[in-house]
Amino acid sequence: MRIGVPREVHPGEARVALVPESCKKLVQLGYEVAVENGAGVAAGFPDAAYRDSGAVPVGDAATLFGSTDLLLKVTPPALTERDEAAWLRPGSIYLGSLMPLRNLAAVRALAARKVTAFSTDAIPRTTRAQSMDTLSSMASIAGYKGVLLAASQLNRYFPMLTTAAGMVFPAKVFVIGAAVAGLQAIATARRLGANVLATDVRPEVKEQIESVGAKYVGIELKESAAAGGGYAKELSQEDRDRQRQLLADQCAQSDVVITTALIGGVFAPKLLTAAMVQSMKPGSIIVDLAADGGGNCELSRPGETVSVNGVTIMAPLNLPASMPNHASLLFSRNLTAFIQAFTKDKAFQLDLNDDIQQGALITHEGEVRNARTREALEKAPV
Repeated sequence: MRIGVPREVHPGEARVALVPESCKKLVQLGYEVAVENGAGVAAGFPDAAYRDSGAVPVGDAATLFGSTDLLLKVTPPALTERDEAAWLRPGSIYLGSLMPLRNLAAVRALAARKVTAFSTDAIPRTTRAQSMDTLSSMASIAGYKGVLLAASQLNRYFPMLTTAAGMVFPAKVFVIGAAVAGLQAIATARRLGANVLATDVRPEVKEQIESVGAKYVGIELKESAAAGGGYAKELSQEDRDRQRQLLADQCAQSDVVITTALIGGVFAPKLLTAAMVQSMKPGSIIVDLAADGGGNCELSRPGETVSVNGVTIMAPLNLPASMPNHASLLFSRNLTAFIQAFTKDKAFQLDLNDDIQQGALITHEGEVRNARTREALEKAPV
């Protein structure tokens, strides 16, 4: 069975779906691994390293796609002049972070091509599937890098320091959302010496917040905000109003605000209003790590950094791609774990009754099998 690894062409994307370490493992399992020339160069993995791992170099992208049984990608297939969906062979398998609710056109194209598409960001969050969870791997990188961006822009130290000129007090960092990105942001800010507070609409994460060194602040909800699988759902209007006041109070006191909140791991609720930003101290920083989902701050411009009344609002996109070496390594290990779990007789076995494959399955035999994606397609214009 042939695995194909193409070069990523999405603007700004420097990751690669499979690194040489994983290629070697899959070759030992009996797969033939074909890698497009230059696929790993931007992430620090030269073509020679792939050849040494036993992978087969391929120069023509269309040939790679058309001859592949199992295609591994970081991003959805391109639908531009390089029409990757059209190159895929009917009946072949796509495995990668499709983010189907954000990429409906790609889902349509994969279904029309009768490709079996698995989206790793839809893998159920169970103990058995932890090693396959690309969403968590990439969120951890985003949380880490987001704090570094804030520290580089802030006009003061993060830690408390005693100098010959006297003492300076630590920066106050407020983290909104305590899933993987938020917890990594808390831990990174604490390692840099900041005084960190954090909140989440799921009060059950209070212990996790405190375990990485932050003080938990929150409201007592009238209705549960847990959506299962570590995700949050939208709050009731009453709870939303009370949470908004909490956020306003904390933002006014903070030097840095890091936002990471996503509904269902996909779309970003608007949590920070223009009025909240106006109340913040000049020189303070907002890093909107939910920019890929539309942003948590209503003044954020995804992909840009703006200044409003002396407050810098950073809304970086695809932060994991800014650390492509380790991001590719972790992503590759996640995909390899998925393939290993379903390999038998040197081939990947479809088992759509398995809870992991069932949860990650988006398209199969010309149909969209994921219910949420199907509903979104029905509502969306063609």
